[in-house]
Amino acid sequence: MMKVLIYGLAAVVSMTMATPGWACTLCSCSASTTGVSFGGYDPGSSSPKDGSGSVTLSCTGVVSLAGTIDIAMSPGSSGNALARQMSQGAARLNYNLYTNSSRTSIWGTGSAGTSIVSASLTGLLSFSQTVSVYGRIPAGQWVQAGPYADSVIVTITY
Repeated sequence: MMKVLIYGLAAVVSMTMATPGWACTLCSCSASTTGVSFGGYDPGSSSPKDGSGSVTLSCTGVVSLAGTIDIAMSPGSSGNALARQMSQGAARLNYNLYTNSSRTSIWGTGSAGTSIVSASLTGLLSFSQTVSVYGRIPAGQWVQAGPYADSVIVTITY
């Protein structure tokens, strides 16, 4: 039985302020990520390999009680959010990221069949929320053993 080790998915966070900045007034926001870790992947298994990670948002200042923060994710190195791939050198391993635990809604930019996640602002002087990221590697991919990775840019709009 061959197992492919998946060390995880790195994410680079970028933030933009929506125009106009109605959701968060006079505030400062930051985000951090915990990469999606899949552990060992067995190409001979008939079941997909699932993993999870998170995006944590923190804002301080005057925060609107009615606003939202939108979280989008880039397609990664494949250039297509509907067909993300991790790599190890020239080898590729298909995977994807989802907004829900049932893994039916692909997390992307909100276009081309993908969804974004909106977090409701719920504080006056500070706000913090952690949003789960759900990952899946489809079963039956015969690839060389070793660590596979991809980088996805997480964009926060507030």
